[in-house]
Amino acid sequence: MCATPNASVDRIDGAELRDDGSCVLRVRVKAVPDKGKANKAVIAILAKSLGVPKSAFTLIRGETARQKTITVAANPAQLTLKARSLA
Repeated sequence: MCATPNASVDRIDGAELRDDGSCVLRVRVKAVPDKGKANKAVIAILAKSLGVPKSAFTLIRGETARQKTITVAANPAQLTLKARSLA
C-alpha cells in the first residue's frame, strides 16, 4: 500500500502498477504525518471501506514511510470480495 498524507481529501484511489512490477493500493488522507496521525487515518479509511473494525488492522512495516504493509485479521473470502471493489 502507498499512502499520501496531507492530501486535500480522504480517499482510496485504487490499485497502481509500480515500475518494479508490484501492485499497490493508493490511499490519500488529510491527516499530517505526525505521531502516527496519518497511519491512523489510513487504517480508519480502510476499515470503513472494507467493513472491518479498526482493531483488525496491524501496521507491519512502513510506520514513517509512504510504502506500508498492513495485515487484516478478517474472513479472507469476505475480505477479498470487498477489496476487489477498492481496486
